[in-house]
Amino acid sequence: MKKSDVVKLILKEKHYQAPLNSVGKSFAPTNIALCKYWGKRNQEINLPVTSSLSISLGDKGATAEIKLNSFQDEIKLNGSDVALDSSFSQRLINYLNLFRQPDQIFFSINIVSNIPIAAGLASSACGFASIILALNALFGWQLLDSELSILARLGSGSASRSIWQGFVEWHAGSLEDGMDSYAQSLSAKWPELCIGLLIFNNSEKSISSREAMQRTVATSPLYSAWPDKVAADMIKLKDAISTHDFKLLGETAESNAMTMHATMLSAWPAVCYYMPETIMAMQKIWKLRTQDLEIYFTQDAGPNLKLLFLKKDITSVLNEFNKLEIIRLFDV
Repeated sequence: MKKSDVVKLILKEKHYQAPLNSVGKSFAPTNIALCKYWGKRNQEINLPVTSSLSISLGDKGATAEIKLNSFQDEIKLNGSDVALDSSFSQRLINYLNLFRQPDQIFFSINIVSNIPIAAGLASSACGFASIILALNALFGWQLLDSELSILARLGSGSASRSIWQGFVEWHAGSLEDGMDSYAQSLSAKWPELCIGLLIFNNSEKSISSREAMQRTVATSPLYSAWPDKVAADMIKLKDAISTHDFKLLGETAESNAMTMHATMLSAWPAVCYYMPETIMAMQKIWKLRTQDLEIYFTQDAGPNLKLLFLKKDITSVLNEFNKLEIIRLFDV
């Protein structure tokens, strides 16, 4: 099954539909996985080994504006031209190729992102989600959310979860064509829940998430235990969300992240995203919990941490981490 086959399955005759509007524009939030996606059962169409569960970060994310262009593709990031032969552009062009009409139309696309690119804050997730939402608006496809999630997944697995705000579950599915592997919004709200972005490095990481994931699955002796860990954590997290059990949520999310990074460290060559500041912050958080401050962390494929805490503890948390950027998750 190729990506182009998945597109044809979903769009059918809509694949050749003329644009309904002169421009398509849409925002997609970035998302942070509380139960991680780490490992693919199909590399070509980004089918995951396990399900995963995330929380979106409100107004943090990407806005894509797309229109047709006459002679060649044009790609801008935050208003600046990006060379078409760059790795960033080539990845976008390969994705846009899936949606070109037989006469090989060209696209002009401007992506505006308010988060660092490739620094472990799921910039690819919100980027590809915003692109498919903008294409849906441009062509007037009127696709179902589940279909948009599948198409976003073809660009980046985590993008399947960035179609929505709030808590989102991405179903691993079992079908070879991936039609049952899509994300779904959870109805639960938790206004007291906060996430703090603890940024140590905004630079592009040296090992991409894709490469790190492939290396981990192929070489880590610990990876065989990962699916069972995820299955147990998914149950705990959904229970914590439904009952607003913050201790259970925090402990499960932190444990899930630490386990994912343990599989990376046991890969060969080892994958290590920790910086000295990352380790120091972890140790500080563990100490603060012994002093009765309810605070936990999660970490994706990058050195930066996302802190989990409740609204009642904002002042205390800021006293300990004065450069923390706080996201009020359900204000959007």
